[in-house]
Amino acid sequence: MLNGTSIKIFSGTSHPELAASIAYRVGLPLSAAEVRRNGIGESLVTIKESVRECDVYIINTGAGESVNASLMETIVLIHACRMASAKRITAVIPLFPYARQDKKDKSRAPITAKLVANMIQTSGCDHVITMDLHASQIQGFFDVPVDKLYAEPSAIRYIQTHFENEDVVIVSPDAGGAKRATSIADRIGVEFAIFHKERKKANEVSRMVLVGSVRDKVAILVDDMADTCGTLALAASHLTEAGAKRVIAIVTHGILSGSALDTIERSSLEKVVVTNTIPQAENLAKCSKIEVLDIGPVLGEVIRRSHYGESISQLFHEVPY
Repeated sequence: MLNGTSIKIFSGTSHPELAASIAYRVGLPLSAAEVRRNGIGESLVTIKESVRECDVYIINTGAGESVNASLMETIVLIHACRMASAKRITAVIPLFPYARQDKKDKSRAPITAKLVANMIQTSGCDHVITMDLHASQIQGFFDVPVDKLYAEPSAIRYIQTHFENEDVVIVSPDAGGAKRATSIADRIGVEFAIFHKERKKANEVSRMVLVGSVRDKVAILVDDMADTCGTLALAASHLTEAGAKRVIAIVTHGILSGSALDTIERSSLEKVVVTNTIPQAENLAKCSKIEVLDIGPVLGEVIRRSHYGESISQLFHEVPY
């Protein structure tokens, strides 16, 4: 438990349940702040207790249709704490907004992730904590420290508590996730497979080719993000055709936009396991195949270690108890 006189934890409106879970792990109540919007949609922030010379943590995530409002809340909260003489300000952003816009992939395209990094830094942020960035180079968009956590330890614990190792094969749905899949497979000592996929356009896969054997195995698809779930559903269909006896997906950020829940229900996926980096209560109520892993304890332990100047690298490999 931390000393509440030197640390303050504030929450935006994007994910109050996760903020409460983090604060519970830290052993402190959430600090008092009023975050609201006026009649024309501007973010209004009032910090209701002193933060002078305090170590401040601001929890907000890039979620759903309100991602732009959440981003504005975050930078206004940071600025308010900076103007109130906080000693250090850390933005805890489990799902980094605009993370998929990380490069100039066509003519006249913006690198919006870099713009978001500039906004957060300019508002007065000293440190950023996030989880499973879609592209690791986003860390280099900042001139302040960025701690990128991994959901991999939580995924490994889930696999080891629900399946026998000899029955499992880890599958990456695309070449970009091969490193993630091989890392998990190596750590639990199982085989892995990979899909090569071709896209007609963004979020629409035209063809997938499986490399590796999944016959009579529990195929576990691992990815950092599930948006429309077209890739996962198509991969699950191919895995079933290739002889997999069960197909599970484990995803860090369950965005699940549009008709994603219907796609999951109609697919051969037995279950889609997501973390709560963004709110999942509504998705849980609508889809029986969704299961949620709570990463609040992980983020809470990171805050504790950050406050006391301890190393957080241990959390890259194991889940805190």
